[in-house]
Amino acid sequence: MTRVVLGSASSGRLKVLRSAGIDPLVVVSGVDEDAVMAALPTDSSPAAVTTALAVAKAEAVAAVVDPAVAADCVVIGCDSMLFRDGELWGKPATESAAIEGWRAMAGRSGQLYTGHSVIRLRDNAIASQAADHTVTTVHFGTPPADDLAAYVRSGEPVAVAGGFTLDGLGGWFVEGVDGDPSAVIGIGLPLTRRLFDRVGLTIADLWRDN
Repeated sequence: MTRVVLGSASSGRLKVLRSAGIDPLVVVSGVDEDAVMAALPTDSSPAAVTTALAVAKAEAVAAVVDPAVAADCVVIGCDSMLFRDGELWGKPATESAAIEGWRAMAGRSGQLYTGHSVIRLRDNAIASQAADHTVTTVHFGTPPADDLAAYVRSGEPVAVAGGFTLDGLGGWFVEGVDGDPSAVIGIGLPLTRRLFDRVGLTIADLWRDN
């Protein structure tokens, strides 16, 4: 029985997987994202950055999974960042930063990069692993000042990459997406399925086991 382990505290990612028929074990990676990014070349592309973060998270979780689970499981690591104005934006550090971010992107579009990494563990050792990224263009609306202030006070924007969600309160202010909506929530199902295939797993098997 191959268990799925989600290496993330994201409620959005968990919800996507559960809605798609997979109820994973959750093990939070605790990776120092700033340290991972600092170790990358300064000219790393957005795709390289988010994929490296996803790999780091999956590897950190794979190293601490309970031995009984690591006998046969697949670990998923993900990371999302918004690319706009020539920079990558993760979670806003403060409510003020979230407001500034929304003012900068209101009425515009940005590219959400989501890195994905899967690691297959068999007999408590890495049997195979694969990683890739996906890009989704997000078209933002222009929230009225009162609505934006209320949204930021909710605390949601400071907990998510780019300061917005598609599946939560922020969905009111997203005009549309070009690409995979599940990747905007945090884990792209089509790409994850392809990565599962690369490590020898099928969705039918994982539905049965999870």
